[in-house]
Amino acid sequence: MELKKETFAIKGMTCASCVMRVEKVVQKLDGVNTVSVNLATNQAQVQFNPDSVEPADIVERINKIGFEATLKKDPNQVKYLYSVKGMTCASCVNRVEKIIKKIDGVEHATVNLASNQAQVEVNDSSFNPQSIVERVTKLGYETSLLEDSNPESDDDEQEMEITKLKRDFTYGAIVTTIVLIGSIPHMMHGWGTWVPSLLSSPLFLLLLTTYVQLVPGWRFYKNSYKILKNKSADMNVLVAMGTTSAWLYSGAITIFPNTLTGMGFPYQLYYDVTTVITTLILLGRYFEAKAKGKSSNAIKKLMNLQAKTARVYRNGYEMDIPITQVIRGDEIIVKPGERIPVDGIVIKGMSSVDESMLTGESIPVEKTVDDEVIGATMNKSGSFRFRATKVGKETALAQIIRLVNEAQGSKAPIQRIVDVISAYFVPAVVIIATLSAVIWYFLGPEPPIIFALTTFIAVLIIACPCALGLATPTAIMVGTEKGAENGVLIKDASSLEKAHKITTIVLDKTGTITEGKPKLTDIIQTASLSENEILRIAASVETSSEHPLGDAIVQGARERKISLSEPETFNSITGHGIEATVDGKEVLIGNIKLMKERKIETSTIRKEADRLANQGKTPMFIAVNRECAGIIGVADTVKKDSIRAIQEMKKMGLEVVMITGDHFKTAEAIAHETGVDRFIAEVLPEDKAEEVKNLQEEGKVVAMVGDGINDAPALAQADVGIAIGTGTDVAMETANITLMRGDIMSVVTALRLSKATMKMIWQNLGWAFGYNIVLIPVAAGMLYPAFGILLNPMLAGAAMAFSSVSVVLNTLRLRKFKRVN
Repeated sequence: MELKKETFAIKGMTCASCVMRVEKVVQKLDGVNTVSVNLATNQAQVQFNPDSVEPADIVERINKIGFEATLKKDPNQVKYLYSVKGMTCASCVNRVEKIIKKIDGVEHATVNLASNQAQVEVNDSSFNPQSIVERVTKLGYETSLLEDSNPESDDDEQEMEITKLKRDFTYGAIVTTIVLIGSIPHMMHGWGTWVPSLLSSPLFLLLLTTYVQLVPGWRFYKNSYKILKNKSADMNVLVAMGTTSAWLYSGAITIFPNTLTGMGFPYQLYYDVTTVITTLILLGRYFEAKAKGKSSNAIKKLMNLQAKTARVYRNGYEMDIPITQVIRGDEIIVKPGERIPVDGIVIKGMSSVDESMLTGESIPVEKTVDDEVIGATMNKSGSFRFRATKVGKETALAQIIRLVNEAQGSKAPIQRIVDVISAYFVPAVVIIATLSAVIWYFLGPEPPIIFALTTFIAVLIIACPCALGLATPTAIMVGTEKGAENGVLIKDASSLEKAHKITTIVLDKTGTITEGKPKLTDIIQTASLSENEILRIAASVETSSEHPLGDAIVQGARERKISLSEPETFNSITGHGIEATVDGKEVLIGNIKLMKERKIETSTIRKEADRLANQGKTPMFIAVNRECAGIIGVADTVKKDSIRAIQEMKKMGLEVVMITGDHFKTAEAIAHETGVDRFIAEVLPEDKAEEVKNLQEEGKVVAMVGDGINDAPALAQADVGIAIGTGTDVAMETANITLMRGDIMSVVTALRLSKATMKMIWQNLGWAFGYNIVLIPVAAGMLYPAFGILLNPMLAGAAMAFSSVSVVLNTLRLRKFKRVN
């Protein structure tokens, strides 16, 4: 069974209880595997079995509980518009639609007879838009490509919501100001004589308050209805209950003053309370929406980096085409100051390229023929031509966008605890508000109804599940964004949370601590063969090998201009070396274990091997026709930042372990040079995962840093797998974190970012929980018996309005995080 993952946009969620409700109903659907709902992004990521459930079923289920859900389109999906002439009836339309839908890569097709146009949605990076022209033309219709367009982003919708909130707040604030002025004579008897009688008229105040409640404040009633209809409750219900209680009491006293006062109800108007609370909460929502927009612009930033067009060389001509129409194999010309449109290989020219958007490294990288270039990076100086190898959703940028999007939509383990608490939060608040009102009605001072109503409204209004719901996801969003900006791609929120708990970090030597590009340093021969002959035989064998040590030998032979032979046979012995036949000679190249296994005598040359190993070089024995012919020494240099990075890790209190397949002595020399705490040598690639497991069994929380390919099992075994990417290979599924730069200082950046993000989450949760734990009892009147303090509902409204804003603004401080250089 192959599971599918889709992202859904959800409107109408306001707090953590909304999140919990959506997750519960979706999880109940047959075929749904996992659900992760994020309040900060207003999105849900659902993994499901497409044979059992359709995205439409998920949308329908979410909409039924009062929210508005839509399936988010792939950001790489492309729309093409075609002119189709010659259609005369509905059967023509049907025929054209059918033939288009049969083309590989077509997601959806709509043909319009009135406009003689076909709109086609494609979700395949290798799709050639001309294939539709060819197919439909064969049917007998004159067809041509008109234009293309990408799906609109969510930015416009977000801006519309912010604009609407701003408008509602502005109108609400104007009317509230009038209500406050008109309420002065009712609040301060004998002081508001200057207020015009019309403004202070209770009926006029009722009219203005009704406007605030039902126009700017209508969103609270609308959302409450949807939620209550599904037997649930959230923050909208609390606000609606609190403000409506004050509004209805005031309205009843205004319309039936004699009747109600005769029944013992005091003449008390709450119009100012009702309007101020509604307006303040709208202001809080407005600021929250603005702040959330700032905290969720990572995808927008990344999308804006992409070039819009590409200068393609086709059929002997240069032409500018939209980037969506570039196909693999196209030759693309890039001039100074232009963004590289897609990924590819340089075939002509040279230049320097700013890859800081990808790696965080500000120094431009020199590019010549056969070098890789990456889409969205900036060409600085020269002009060059390259062949497109990855387009659309295959490009490094598209994969980064996918990873960041998925990470921002994921949920940290700590958030699930918050969600469980939040599910009971609103019902608990309603119970507390009701109990406090009942208790104070019977035990409170005169007039009891006023005291009871005040505490009831204050408790409902001051409670803030929004702050709880936003505390974790906003921090995750900003943390993953800062990671992407600094060349650190975090797979999900769980990985970010785990990373700050690491106690031991395991570093693969080759390609991680060292450059991974060894060089030939020594040739030590016995009496039988000369240096050049040993090198010729060894290099001839290694031409069939893909091992970095073999490449160093071959390169050394070429530098000496030695002619090489083609091996007649070749066999790689994993973890030991190579056996081959060259020019009729049986050749063995490898470590001491291989020599011992094949009973090759090496005693006369072992001291030389030890000497090379003590210098941090890798000694490789070579035997010809079952006699030891000598040793070839190869050295892999330590990366310039490795020593400093290891020092930084140790300062963070981490145990640093180096793991390698190299000889013990070689590993010992590198370990001594870099200052790691311990090293594990002579480990076969398939045994690295077992070594990581051994460390975990010692009670350590282990991070493994490797190249993401050879070290995949160890990365998967570790509590946190950190893969060092190549700049284009960013979708390393076995790793929790992928580093776009090749140095391990990025590991330090990733770990510090994790700690900074988790610190922010705990601060936010501390504020959100502390706010509710402290102020709800105050609103319920617990301080009144001892100190005579009773919280004014308007102050409660102000506190509630800005509680969630404060959480988001606090999180935005994380945007100041800078990588460790």
